[in-house]
Amino acid sequence: MPIIDNAVYVNGVRTANPESLDETYEVLRARHGIAWIGMYRPTPAEVQSVADEFNLHHLAVEDTLNGHQRPKIERYGDTLFIVLRPARYLDASEEVEFGEVHMFIGLDFAITIRHAESPDLGRVRKRLETNPELLALGPNAIMYAVLDQVVDEYSPVVNGVENDIDEIEDQLFSEDPGVSRRIYELSREVIAFQRATQPLVAMMAVLRQRIGSDDQRTLELHRDLRDVEDHVIALVERVDGFRSLLQNALIVHSTLVAQRQGDETKAMTESSLKQADQTKRISSWAAILFAPTLVASVYGMNFKFMPELSWPLGYPFAMALMLALGFSLYFAFKSRGWL
Repeated sequence: MPIIDNAVYVNGVRTANPESLDETYEVLRARHGIAWIGMYRPTPAEVQSVADEFNLHHLAVEDTLNGHQRPKIERYGDTLFIVLRPARYLDASEEVEFGEVHMFIGLDFAITIRHAESPDLGRVRKRLETNPELLALGPNAIMYAVLDQVVDEYSPVVNGVENDIDEIEDQLFSEDPGVSRRIYELSREVIAFQRATQPLVAMMAVLRQRIGSDDQRTLELHRDLRDVEDHVIALVERVDGFRSLLQNALIVHSTLVAQRQGDETKAMTESSLKQADQTKRISSWAAILFAPTLVASVYGMNFKFMPELSWPLGYPFAMALMLALGFSLYFAFKSRGWL
């Protein structure tokens, strides 16, 4: 249902529950209160209806219809157009899901448009309705309450991401092959988180200046906004720290991978050297044994005209020659470290 809740408040008290936008406009004009229209993924016709009634700027309306906006605050006359990027942590998939909320804050109206499940604006409305004094401050009080809810819902997200980073630190030294992919995925979530939260610091400063603290009625609201701003600053600092931790984790992971590759290369090199030494020894002994075999094979051919065959010293000469060749090769290989 596009229109989630629709009410007119007078002096902080809910006085009407209109069943349609047209009825809301009539009651608002008759009672001179403030209207709070809450929408969830409204149709273009519904957005155009409130745009025509409250004279919303066409550029802001176009942004609302298109969605996918960055966090920002824009002023069009007496109307503020605020875009927020709430987030929630999904325990099942260990992922961060980002939503989008648009607010039009005027003199006598507040229009909240959600494009995702979070934040829970029904809780915000109930909390404000139990505090008529705050709600009597008008649309600015609604704006503060929505901002406070969005910032509060960031806390479980921060805790979830922090827990994921702790798990990555444990996986770094366990040689888990999927840790680099997990670091990359978390880095993307943290970057998206930074884009959602960093603009809030400047936005809160602008809103505090708009409300001011000179009026006693708005002094407390100004202090409340200051408290939200403090939470935002602390949140941004933590998220920035997450990015630094992930960058360090990626460096450590790369170092460990390089070290393991170096150890494997060293082991392979040592194995190759051992194999080379064994090859040298085998080749050396093969050469040593080959020399006597060569002499024996020459004199074993038994040709008729071989002078050494009838020579009385032929046999001792052949044996001496084989031994001399064998020992010569042995000492030659030994001197080169092959044996």
